[in-house]
Amino acid sequence: MKFGQVEDPSKIDFTLPKDHSRTKEILKQNKKGLENISIGCAKWNKTDLKGFYPKGTKDELTYYATQFNSIELNATFYGMPTPDQVLTWKEKTPADFKFFPKITNTVSHFRRLIDVTEPVTQFASSILNFDEKLGMAFLQLHDNFKPKDYDRLEKFVKEWPKEAPLAIELRNTEWFTDEDIFNTTCDLFEAHNITNIIVDTAGRRDMLHMRLTTPNAFIRYVGANAESDYERLDDWLTRAAQWKKEGLQNLYFFVHQNIEKASPLLSAYMIKKMNEEWKTNLHVPKMATEGTQSLF
Repeated sequence: MKFGQVEDPSKIDFTLPKDHSRTKEILKQNKKGLENISIGCAKWNKTDLKGFYPKGTKDELTYYATQFNSIELNATFYGMPTPDQVLTWKEKTPADFKFFPKITNTVSHFRRLIDVTEPVTQFASSILNFDEKLGMAFLQLHDNFKPKDYDRLEKFVKEWPKEAPLAIELRNTEWFTDEDIFNTTCDLFEAHNITNIIVDTAGRRDMLHMRLTTPNAFIRYVGANAESDYERLDDWLTRAAQWKKEGLQNLYFFVHQNIEKASPLLSAYMIKKMNEEWKTNLHVPKMATEGTQSLF
């Protein structure tokens, strides 16, 4: 994932901003406590995650699902998933595994939310076959999708099939720099139970908004292949712990890298630290080159 890549990460201030004033109020609405923690990568492709798979691995997803409890499913962005394909993926994974499928680019990038009832219905109908393994679908809009197209976004949100939980990622800076627009958009998300995705990447600090619109935190973390990646994860764990105290219901944290092969390393680091500090018992992924020994 090259989004937000910079030549020299050491020049970037990676400090997490303060929470938006509304975030604490949103978290207070959850009375159930923390229900689910999903931490994973964005791909299970052997070519990208070099050194992760044992020699002779025949089915990458089956093995991946023994090491992680979730996947940010970007494959569905490039092609409309069929019900049969969804069932195949579902059957390869254990009972507690979660899929987070990205809405097909026909909807977001080619039609740009215009006349998308048919593909949205097709997409939602397919992913609902994940059943209990469906974590949350997410819509990633193009960088040049701007607030002037707010009406399209509003229509999409209002017509989205409510059976499928949804998160949305806005990328154009105008959504964040105009306070009135940002607040109006977040109010729309709140009203329709849409989770506002948080993106943490070196070259786009403007997207790091810290504004939750549901008691779910959906974070897309992009490492810079630098030593600071680990310090940044420490900061995220501290912030997530604060949110947990305030009422966080679900934490969805997906690790990307400019060079993706490091994604399992960072994910494993995050999981191990969480187990130590939160007293959770999440499986710590292993690298094939280290046999049965965990990464840390």
